[in-house]
Amino acid sequence: MSDKRRQLGRSGKWVVKVGSALVTNDGRGLDHGRMRNWVEQMAALRTDGPDITLVSSGAVAEGMQRLGWRRRPSELYKLQAAAAVGQMGLVHAYEAEFQRFNMHTAQVLLTHDDLSDRRRYLNARITLRTLLDLGVIPVVNENDTVATDEFRFSDNDTLAALVANLVEADLLVILTDQEGLFDRDPRVDPAARLVSEGQAGDAALEVLCGGGAGGGFGRGGMLAKVQAAARAARSGAATIIASGREPEVLKRIAAGERLGTLLLPSREPMAARKQWLASQMQPRGRLWLDAGAVRVLRESGRSLLPVGVSRVDGNFRRGEIVTCVDPDGSDVARGIVNYDAREADLIRGHPSDRIESILGYVDEPELIHRDNLVLV
Repeated sequence: MSDKRRQLGRSGKWVVKVGSALVTNDGRGLDHGRMRNWVEQMAALRTDGPDITLVSSGAVAEGMQRLGWRRRPSELYKLQAAAAVGQMGLVHAYEAEFQRFNMHTAQVLLTHDDLSDRRRYLNARITLRTLLDLGVIPVVNENDTVATDEFRFSDNDTLAALVANLVEADLLVILTDQEGLFDRDPRVDPAARLVSEGQAGDAALEVLCGGGAGGGFGRGGMLAKVQAAARAARSGAATIIASGREPEVLKRIAAGERLGTLLLPSREPMAARKQWLASQMQPRGRLWLDAGAVRVLRESGRSLLPVGVSRVDGNFRRGEIVTCVDPDGSDVARGIVNYDAREADLIRGHPSDRIESILGYVDEPELIHRDNLVLV
């Protein structure tokens, strides 16, 4: 595993995510000294090492500081106002620091809609890759000013994982105010031990995270970081969760030092189209599958036929993305549906050769073709 860390340290593409508590000195304005230190490390690494995409929290917290707000508001419009004010200070700070090393930055603000629409997803992918080819450091954040509660990322850990998929990063580094993932809560149990290595997507790791609640200035917690590692693994990226307060943390990771928690992908990377399908956070509906259909999808990798569907929820249209769930309601897969919700409800539970007699026509024998279906 130490060889693997050294290999990752020399890999070609990194995504570095910095959390709000670190960037803003636990919410008390931007910590310019700490930001300067990370930029110095990233600039040194970028000179003869990996391409780096930076995902930075802190816009809302910086806006709160500038507006004199002590508590994070719950009203969406106030959060959006704080983000608009704080984004100015956050991006200016990074631009000024990278300019000291004659490096350009680019502000990239994304929303869930940018990644749920296939055309916009591909456009974001091309833009980020072009910036990296030009030697520019993309500074990515959620576009909080226009995002809504219904269609937003749950936290910037999730966003960072999806960016890792977009740029096909080798390594996602999540810098936080904790040393990594522990086997017990170190805040209440001094005997808690750091989990040095594990497999991304291992359900046992999520159990170790407890409730996963974030702090007062961010939305993520350790659970969000472990789940982000599982998402990043879809494109083959490993994840290191480490303390941003460790001296020279990025340089030491690049050198292969055993810092934080390393979570490795447990399977081959998904094809790009299936990565996009798996990344969808807001499907338009749900198809409830019987046990036989669940088994066929998981074990045989076949298409979903109407006969295996017992119930249809939502008001989706043909070509939209839906979630497939098992009889207990647990997610099984996501896919692009060939029929709208009304039609799907009419043909559910019936064999494919009856579609035409029920609807009066038949477009496809499958409800979701296997090429448009991904297990989650």
